[in-house]
Formats: sequence, C-alpha cells, structure tokens
Amino acid sequence: MSSENNSDEIPINIVSEKQTDFEDLPEESTYSITVEELTKLLDKEKDKVSEYEAKLKHILADFQNQNKKTQSDIEKGVNTKIDEFMLDFLKIYDDFIRAKEVLSDNKINSDGLESILKNMDSLLKKYHVFPIEALGEIFNPNFHEAISIITDPDLDDNTITKEIRKGYISHERVIRPTLVEISKKG
Repeated sequence: MSSENNSDEIPINIVSEKQTDFEDLPEESTYSITVEELTKLLDKEKDKVSEYEAKLKHILADFQNQNKKTQSDIEKGVNTKIDEFMLDFLKIYDDFIRAKEVLSDNKINSDGLESILKNMDSLLKKYHVFPIEALGEIFNPNFHEAISIITDPDLDDNTITKEIRKGYISHERVIRPTLVEISKKG
C-alpha cells in the first residue's frame, strides 16, 4: 500500500475558482458600483434598525403597562384583604364601645376598656381608617345607608338625624357605610 492511502487527508478536486463580476470591470467603475451597493445596504440596515427600534419601544411600552397593571392588581388585592380584616376588627371595636357604654351607664369603672379603645383607635389611625362623620349631614349614598326615616318639618329632606352604626373610610374608600336615620318633611 502506498503512503497516500494511509493519510488522514481527503483529496479535493477544484474545478474552477469563481470570480466576482466586478473583476472584469475597470477599476473606476468597480469603485462606483461598490459605493452604491454599500449605500443601499446601509439604507436597508438603517431601515431594519428603525423597525427593530419601533418594535422594541412597543414591547417596552407593553411591559411597562403590564407592570403597572400587575402592581395595581396587587395593591387592590392587598387593600381588599386589609378591608376584610378591618371589617372584622370593627365588629370587635363596636362590641368594646357598647361594653364601655354599658359599664359607664351602670357606673362601673371602665378604665381598662377605655385604655383598650385608645389602643384600638391608634391602630385604626395607623392604618388610615377614619370614621365617617354623619350626624347633621345630608344623606350621601356613597357614605351612608339609610335604614330609617322620620318626619320632621323643621329639618331639610335627607338630613341625618341619628347614627345607628358608625361607618369608616380607609384610603378614600368606604369600607363600611354609616347606618343612619334620615328626615323627611311632613
């Protein structure tokens, strides 16, 4: 066997070398065509870059909108849970107020309850939960719920004459409307 057969090289036969179309043209013409082609390619690439920039801006805007929506959804979810908790807390708070009133009416020392209520008031204030002032105001269905009507010719229609249950607002949202009695002219 010959040494050629033992080699790891693969023989390649070159049929012809392809030459560019520009080699047959004079030097001056080759330069001018190349610049034109380069200019066209550059313009095409600039168009592509502009198209990709527009797409990128659109995708970035979509991302920012989705991010804002996600943040808003999270805040709404958290606020809903806080409002639910506060509603349960307010039921207990109301019970403490009623207990204090009963003890005070029966002339029993209610200092301990008073201290607890102050702590509860501080907690409500800390979480921006404030009572809705209603007595003497004009009925507003956004803040009040009328459960009773009295006839009083001295008062304007829909004047709140009595608070039956205190309502509360948290971060400019009504978490519990005030239950009220309103007046009608006779």
